[in-house]
Order: sequence, then C-alpha cells, then structure tokens
Amino acid sequence: MIRVRGITKRYGEKKVVDQVDLDLPMNKIVAFIGSNGAGKSTVLSMISRTLSKNEGEVLIDDIELKDWKNEELSKRLAILKQTNHLNIRLTVRELVSFGRYPHSKGKLTAECQRKIDEAIEYLGLTKLQDRYLDELSGGQRQMAYIAMTVAQDTKYIFLDEPLNNLDMRHSVQIMKILRRLVEELGKTVFVVIHDINFVSCYADHVIAMKQGKVVVDGPTGEIMTEDMLKEIYNMDIKIEEIGGDNICLYYK
Repeated sequence: MIRVRGITKRYGEKKVVDQVDLDLPMNKIVAFIGSNGAGKSTVLSMISRTLSKNEGEVLIDDIELKDWKNEELSKRLAILKQTNHLNIRLTVRELVSFGRYPHSKGKLTAECQRKIDEAIEYLGLTKLQDRYLDELSGGQRQMAYIAMTVAQDTKYIFLDEPLNNLDMRHSVQIMKILRRLVEELGKTVFVVIHDINFVSCYADHVIAMKQGKVVVDGPTGEIMTEDMLKEIYNMDIKIEEIGGDNICLYYK
C-alpha cells in the first residue's frame, strides 16, 4: 500500500503541490487527472522518488520513501517518464532487458530472459524484438518502453502521460494492456492522463487535481459526472452513454 501525507513541492516562493494527502488503492488502475499545471506529474514524481519533496512523507508498504535503498525500491516500483531520450541505438529486446537491471545488475540470468520474453509477448512485440527503436513508429516505441517496465516485474507501475502524441489505435492498445496488467498480473498502475474518455473506460480510481491540490479522489464512477468534471476543469463537459458501460465525454 502507498500512503501520502502532506507532501508539498515549492519552486522558490511558488507552491506547485500543496499538502497532498492520499491513500492509494491496490491492484487497480489509478488515474491522475486535471488541467495542465495542476500538479499531477509532480505528485507522481514525488511518490516515485524521481523528484524530491519539500514537506510530508510517502510510505511505500509502510516504509518511508527516504528509507528505501535504491536497489530495493527499484524492485518494488517501475517508472516510465513522459519523455524518454536514448543516445544509443538499441533493439526492442535490448531496451526491454534494461528492465531487469535491478535484479541482474547487467548479468542476465535465465529467469531474466524468461521475464524479458514474457514482457515482449505481453506487449505484442515478438515480431519487432530485433528491430531498432528508431525504425519503429511512436506507438511501437512506447509499447517497447512499457514492456521494459513490465520486465522489471514490480508491484507498482508509474506512467506519466503514456498516451502523449499517440494515435487512437495505439492509445486503446496501451490502455487495454494496462487493464490486463491489473487483472491478470495483479499490478497496481498509476497513470497521469489527459483523455478523460480513456479514464472513464479503463481506470478504477481517479485522483483529480487543481492548482496543486487534490479536488477529489474516489472510484471512477463517482468522479465521472458532469458536475464533478465542471469543478475540476472549469468548463461544461457533456456525458452521453453510447451503449453498455461505454460513455463519451465532450466539451460543450
């Protein structure tokens, strides 16, 4: 379980995250939503220890974040940032193998190879595993990076805007895979996401932020209402059911 108490982030005199408290649910897709500058990515980065906090505490399985050794924390949580730049030419398989570093320290074992094979197959990349990343489309590259986090085989997965600049096909494919990670492998996935249609269809739990504070957090069905979305985004959003459990949200 991950518990967040009073975390704050300041840049000079400006607070970009202000006294955030959260009890994050397990074995679910947890979506962070809100307008640009709301503090979503900053909170995700502080929880995953890729950004220092000025105040507060984060407890990962009852241990404060600062008390975790790097090698042990990297076996507990995997992080995929919004932008990923590599200065070396890698194949898909070579990239995915980086996910095993916390376990192998660069010396891949038979178990590591099995985890790499599983991650590549899970993301549907078997036929592309020997291709170089710069030969792939943006969606295919993003799938490869997600496969790297899957190969890391952690309890928690943190993804910062994984659908950024992707087409509809790859976005749907990635969200379906995240859903499978939760339902089939028992992972807990935290994702910063802007498309609230995807949130409504795939997320279990939503944390809505505004001006560095949590406006509301709870089950997706309770958050995805016209009144609540208006409060979060300061604009009218229309919700229409389009059959079954699927809904369509659009700006009026």
